[in-house]
Amino acid sequence: MRAIIVVATSAGGLDPLRQIVSALRTPCNASMFIVQHIGAKPSHLPDLLNACGGLPAAFARHGEAIAAGRIYVAPPDYHMRLRFGAICLDQGPKVHFTRPAADPLFISAAEAYGKRVVGIVLSGSNADGAEGMRAITACGGLGLVQDLAEAEYPEMPLAAMKLDHPEASLTGARLAERVVAHCINND
Repeated sequence: MRAIIVVATSAGGLDPLRQIVSALRTPCNASMFIVQHIGAKPSHLPDLLNACGGLPAAFARHGEAIAAGRIYVAPPDYHMRLRFGAICLDQGPKVHFTRPAADPLFISAAEAYGKRVVGIVLSGSNADGAEGMRAITACGGLGLVQDLAEAEYPEMPLAAMKLDHPEASLTGARLAERVVAHCINND
């Protein structure tokens, strides 16, 4: 059984995200799903991630089957949700004033994959990801947040810590180590 790694990022989260993605190599037994607060604006995040990592990154497509060793990015103005084996995109109501938002991804991942989910909340300036992190840990998954001293905008990781008490607050380098461990070993 492979890990499902879900990542929330907003303002200030690109550098730690690059650290994490740069550490990934094939073969990787996990799948990674990323929500960045971009609204409806054009995004080049998959291109930026492809330039720094060993795993292919692309915008997710509605109904796309989930494959190991891939990075899926929520497209502009779409929430990304997971059901067992596939990705769903929708333009439902904004969550925390944004679409895409992390909570829909995190909650749906927890419901579909339970203890296989690793949730990561990086730098950002609202509370998105906190409710989703609580859902992940309630289903037996692992919650990680970026170290508050390192986060350029610590509000998102702080909100997740206050609401759920995730397992660890780690620097970008340590988050990368944990993610790599889940790509190799899915116990």
